[in-house]
Amino acid sequence: MDLVALIVDEYDPAIAFFTDVLGFDLVEDSPSLTNDGRPKRWVVVRPPGAQTGLLLARADGDRQRTAVGDQAAGRVGFFLHVDDFDAAHRRMTDAGVTFLREPRTEPYGRVAVFLDIAGNRWDLLGNG
Repeated sequence: MDLVALIVDEYDPAIAFFTDVLGFDLVEDSPSLTNDGRPKRWVVVRPPGAQTGLLLARADGDRQRTAVGDQAAGRVGFFLHVDDFDAAHRRMTDAGVTFLREPRTEPYGRVAVFLDIAGNRWDLLGNG
């Protein structure tokens, strides 16, 4: 899998969140058109070294606007694995990221649930 679409309210605040706050790379930001000729952008961000990236898709229409922040129906739907959990958690907390629970240790490593700019739930995963 190369890309997963993430529906957002607007491109620029989402780009800033994923690049400045989470440290993702901005891979592409190109003008494009909808099927009916309206302007849109093709925006791809990706964690450094990752194979799968996010296609940031601006909500178009009422149905998509209702999905912003609830793409996984209230479940954790996205997973960010980092090499240094404590450093990433500290950096994200300092940047104002909302964590829903305190970090905990599981058999697979450290984990903490956080919200992205739209309100989607993510697991921050890594070694302590």
